[in-house]
Amino acid sequence: MSAVLESVIQPPIPPQAAVPVAELRRRFKDGKAALLTHFREARPTVTSAARLARALARHVDATLAQLWFQSCLPRGAVLVAVGGYGRGELCPYSDIDVLVLLPAGAEADPACQAGVSDFITGCWDIGLEIGSSVRTVDECVGEARNDVTVQTALLESRFLCGPRRLFTRFRRATDEAMDPVAFLRAKALEMRQRHVKYEDTPYSLEPNCKESPGGLRDLQVVMWVARAAGLGKTWGELAAKGLMTQFEVKQLQRQEGTLKLIRARLHLVAGRREDRLVFDLQTAVAESFGYHGTGNERASEVLMRRYYWAAKAVTQLNQILMLNIEERIMGSETAPMRPINARFLDRAGMLEVIRDDLYLDSPHAILETFLIYQQTPGIKGLSARTLRALYNARNVMNSSFRRDPVNHALFMEILQQPEGQTHAFRLMNQTSVLGRYLWVFRAIVGRMQHDLFHVYTVDQHILMVLRNVRRFFIPEHAHEYPFCAQLAANWDKPWLLYIAALFHDVAKGRGGDHSELGGTEVRRFCRDHGIDKADAALVEFLVREHLTMSRVAQKEDLSDADVIAAFARHVGDARHLTALYLLTVADIRGTSPKVWNAWKAKLLEDLFRLTLRALGGAAPNADAEIEARKQEARHLLALHSALPGTEEPLWATLEVSYFARHDGSEVAWHARSLWRHLATDKPIVRARPSPIGEGLQVLVYAQDRPDLFARICGYFDSTGFSIQDAKVHTTRTGYALDTFQVVNPLADDQGATAYRDMISLVETQAALALASSGPLPEPSRGRVSRRVRSFPVKPRVQLRPDERGQRWLLSVSASDRSGLLYAIARVLGAHQISLQLAKVSTLGERVEDTFLISGMTLAQPKVQLQMESELLDAIAPAT
Repeated sequence: MSAVLESVIQPPIPPQAAVPVAELRRRFKDGKAALLTHFREARPTVTSAARLARALARHVDATLAQLWFQSCLPRGAVLVAVGGYGRGELCPYSDIDVLVLLPAGAEADPACQAGVSDFITGCWDIGLEIGSSVRTVDECVGEARNDVTVQTALLESRFLCGPRRLFTRFRRATDEAMDPVAFLRAKALEMRQRHVKYEDTPYSLEPNCKESPGGLRDLQVVMWVARAAGLGKTWGELAAKGLMTQFEVKQLQRQEGTLKLIRARLHLVAGRREDRLVFDLQTAVAESFGYHGTGNERASEVLMRRYYWAAKAVTQLNQILMLNIEERIMGSETAPMRPINARFLDRAGMLEVIRDDLYLDSPHAILETFLIYQQTPGIKGLSARTLRALYNARNVMNSSFRRDPVNHALFMEILQQPEGQTHAFRLMNQTSVLGRYLWVFRAIVGRMQHDLFHVYTVDQHILMVLRNVRRFFIPEHAHEYPFCAQLAANWDKPWLLYIAALFHDVAKGRGGDHSELGGTEVRRFCRDHGIDKADAALVEFLVREHLTMSRVAQKEDLSDADVIAAFARHVGDARHLTALYLLTVADIRGTSPKVWNAWKAKLLEDLFRLTLRALGGAAPNADAEIEARKQEARHLLALHSALPGTEEPLWATLEVSYFARHDGSEVAWHARSLWRHLATDKPIVRARPSPIGEGLQVLVYAQDRPDLFARICGYFDSTGFSIQDAKVHTTRTGYALDTFQVVNPLADDQGATAYRDMISLVETQAALALASSGPLPEPSRGRVSRRVRSFPVKPRVQLRPDERGQRWLLSVSASDRSGLLYAIARVLGAHQISLQLAKVSTLGERVEDTFLISGMTLAQPKVQLQMESELLDAIAPAT
């Protein structure tokens, strides 16, 4: 330890003489800078942050003592450190909380008020960012009884300056006012609310290392309730009272040191008080630890894995200790117990092991714990004793444990239970049992996914997908996924889908194709667990192909019979198709709340139904399908009082491809909207609430021209609408007949009524915008989100002919931003490219767009290269 750090950690020398404020400010600033420089340059260890925190607190102690000495404060007043500062710890940019404790009656003395004011002003003049309160002992007791936050701050009070007699009376009074039972209840509720605020997971992609579940606050809560109950002030004292084991003390000190180290480094990198590991700072913090990225993992991912492992351990230990302390305070250690079997008890609704060393003597009981948890009515969780026994038995779960046929049978029994898989597997992950049993799963615990698509770590995403699959089979949730629930009702082995969910992303982060690697892992699992060949082949197919259905639905033309036939050959039969559809829906819904929408649901369901028909042997009959759509449209037109034959003039101008891409309701809507305007010289725009979910469906009918699609995109972009899908058709008479699915984030927040209110405005403004003949404005380089700035997607453009060689498929991948689609459309228009179909897919903050295009110039390689280069420039993020 350096001399400067050592000198500041020592108790400060009592002030002897007054020091000018300017000199005191310089001393404080230089001393703090020296401490931070030493910490910044030293090797980051789990104890270094704690040493820095103590040194900073001592440095502040000395500064405050000097200022207190030379301030005109009343005799008998006491300066008290409270809150985190009261613990004798300060992070580099944390607030400094102090209490000026006054003798009774002094608070009314003007001279006293002036002295206190001068002292607080002096603190700010020196550069101390303090949070101060001024109270008497009686006022402290009254405030503490009314406000648990005040009570918590006073619980960690520490004497700084003044007569100790008043401080001793203050501590005695506040201790006597403490109600341990009420305090425990209040802090437990407060902790629960805080966890909910931070999504109830330690695996947030931008966690708050102080407040998030598994953060430092969870450890502080444990110590607060223990101190309030007189059970100890240090982890060692809690262990001496039988609330912790020595192994748990070591683990807790190690994880606490890790969190403090990350928080301190975060403060230094940010240069301010910042407890959130936001994307903007993660890489810099990681580099301050000396971490470097590799081919498969960023430096920030290395840091975040370390954080997540620490946060997970803190979550486990917090749960154990809070339950133990609650039992001690509430006296529930003697609660009646009901035997479940020879190894487990029901203790007031909590599953408890019969003895502490059960798992060490009987490792099979580890997995049996979760089976009993599923099977026993009334069990709502694991007791502190059981949680501790699991935590201390982690070394038992070794390679022999994973190869044990008895454990294989128990794991399969957990999967095959009629209910409880979601809760059981979440609990297995929380207690580290899942990663110890499925060693391949352990590698993805706490692994981030910087693809701008997933908002959960890999293990959390997998468990979310498992939950989604499980809900398909629960009647109470049938309203959420009606079609999936209908398919699931006829599925005979739900557990096959559970296995696929567990393994579909289990190979993330290894490099290579995670679907192929996951397929190899699940094949090995099926072999080891005695799953028959047909079922094993199905599960392996699901893991290897879990991205295929989504890709086809969102990027290919579902009106093309060849696309459907190729996909039908790929899946093989209805059983594989149904399983893949259920897993795909569960997977997309388990990535991010923003990714799933009604339009994606329709695309997937359409692909499922078309493929099922092809698998049933029904050869595509385009003429019959089109005639059926026409008949449906005529029926709908009649319901709207349209005269017979109203549709014929429009239909006479349309190619077969139009009817193949639009359903009956769209065909009828178009005919009803356009029958009076077939030869119009003004753009016609009609809008209606989308029949397939949120947003609007917008019809554009106008004389075709190369820049028309670009002008349409420009209008939607300027008004905040996002295009989800575009069906583009040109009539035989040279008119564009285009249909768009659009959404507006502002309207989404207000519901369907907001969209209905927008219809008239969209119809009027869009028609005016399309009538313009001026030059297209330059596309804006819209702002990108913090996450996109931190983890940009490399822009990619791919142009290839379709299988018939008549049209071209253009694929574009880029980070999402406003104006992106308009920028693409503007380039296509400049090259006289005709657009026939647009599949616009936004995956979180990444776009994957596919366009079906045609044009004479595309046959020229030089023009292709020029257009691809211009597209790359257009989609590149702003620098």
